[in-house]
Amino acid sequence: MSKSRSWVLVAVAAGLAAPAGIALAADSAPPGVSGGLHSALVGHRSVGAQMRAEGARQRRARARRVSVPPILQRIAECESHGDPKSVGGGGMYRGKYQFTRSTWASVGGHGDPIEAPEAEQDRRAAMLLERSGPSQWPVCSR
Repeated sequence: MSKSRSWVLVAVAAGLAAPAGIALAADSAPPGVSGGLHSALVGHRSVGAQMRAEGARQRRARARRVSVPPILQRIAECESHGDPKSVGGGGMYRGKYQFTRSTWASVGGHGDPIEAPEAEQDRRAAMLLERSGPSQWPVCSR
């Protein structure tokens, strides 16, 4: 069997054993191999590169998490029942902590609070609590 055929067979066998959602790609084709499987995989990241990228994504997600103090947990439950997509006050108050758009922007938020991940809403609420105290939530902070 030629070298190029055995490479293709190995690549096909590896592709059948790969977890769903992970594209196998050769870092480079063996000498003399063109077209076929190699051409189909050009531009795909290798499994190792995909695994490194996923690990980095998970580390960034862990770093973004914030420990929510009990007072913010109570405020969120009172304001929105803890729902980060909650909209109240005829659309004026938005997100888990019922931010106005101007308050959201004042703590560095961009766009609509309900479009931000829950962890970001928690971080921005913690910033607001640290800066202004619980008075930003006059009813729910009692």
